[in-house]
Amino acid sequence: MPTPLRQFVLKVHGRCNLDCTYCYLYRGRDDGWRDRPARVGARVMEHTAARVAEHVAAHGLDHIRVELHGGEPLLAGPAPVREYVRAVRRAVPEGCRITATVQTNGTRLTERGLRQLTEDGIRVGLSLDGGRAAHNARRVDHAGRPAWPAALAAARRLAAHPQAYAGILCTVDLAADPLDVYHSLLELAPPRLDLLLPHANWGNPPPGLVGGPPGRHRPVATPYGDWLATVFDAWWDAGRLRTRVRLFQEIVALLLGAPSRAEAVGLSPVAAVVVETDGAIEQVDSLRTAYRGAAETGLDVFRHSFDTALRHPGIAARQSGERALGEECRACPVGRVCGGGNYVHRYAPGPRFDHPSVYCADLERLIRHVARRLEGTVRVAM
Repeated sequence: MPTPLRQFVLKVHGRCNLDCTYCYLYRGRDDGWRDRPARVGARVMEHTAARVAEHVAAHGLDHIRVELHGGEPLLAGPAPVREYVRAVRRAVPEGCRITATVQTNGTRLTERGLRQLTEDGIRVGLSLDGGRAAHNARRVDHAGRPAWPAALAAARRLAAHPQAYAGILCTVDLAADPLDVYHSLLELAPPRLDLLLPHANWGNPPPGLVGGPPGRHRPVATPYGDWLATVFDAWWDAGRLRTRVRLFQEIVALLLGAPSRAEAVGLSPVAAVVVETDGAIEQVDSLRTAYRGAAETGLDVFRHSFDTALRHPGIAARQSGERALGEECRACPVGRVCGGGNYVHRYAPGPRFDHPSVYCADLERLIRHVARRLEGTVRVAM
């Protein structure tokens, strides 16, 4: 049976004030964003809220996550973000708790705007490449000016308002020293860090890795696994003072036999969906790195329910757990922990998503490293 959706990614603005040199959305293979309105309108908000409420009531959900995204969701200020969240809260049945978060590059987050978001119980997540100017050199605006000064001001503002601070999202950059990135991010006092592998696949491999035929190749270099293992040791050795790092927490939990709660690892069904500025219901944006239209479902909030979206083959595949994995992954000794990695990282031109991750060796390197650190402390399950 399909798993009900609990994470609703709602696009507030379809454009961005930055022109990051590595952006997979605006510099990637899928330029469908050009055909959509720049801003979400009131009609889309109200229909989306009604569809979310319908889904909550149909499945008796007691908690959902509403994540406001872009582009840059604060390009038009905090008002549209607040309006969207209010619309969902008005519509959703009593007894369902809503966690609302806006994910921003920080350049438009003012003190007044943060106060307004906080009034509506909306927490703020910040996207950075590290805690120093050098780490964020690729994050520039359309005139080539650095985004770092404004982003740093936003980070400091959030650190002074911890009740509004959701955390920092950071994509791994092999050119940056892992410990310098990690410790510099901790200096910004985030309650949580998300360390993400760059969105890539077998047809478009990430920096530092060679493409070629998909498969579980060994021996092979593991630069991303090495980078993350270095940060894991610093995190693990901090003991009770650890800041939450979701990837590490997920791997530890999976090694201890708990289910996963994130798409990056594990076999738990994905329960997330995207609503675009025009009301289109889509799969996660990362699928756009595979090919044009990969995230599309042909559905929208005006004509279709989220239960209809659950029956879409792409969403069903991402809820299929081990059945969505290829033979190599099902036979892998760390497969139940790795879970094949992020779904989009398994893509190879064809199109097929049943290959090992392009980060296969890196994930195994990290998982085995974490398991070794746990040995002698607890019994791990692999």
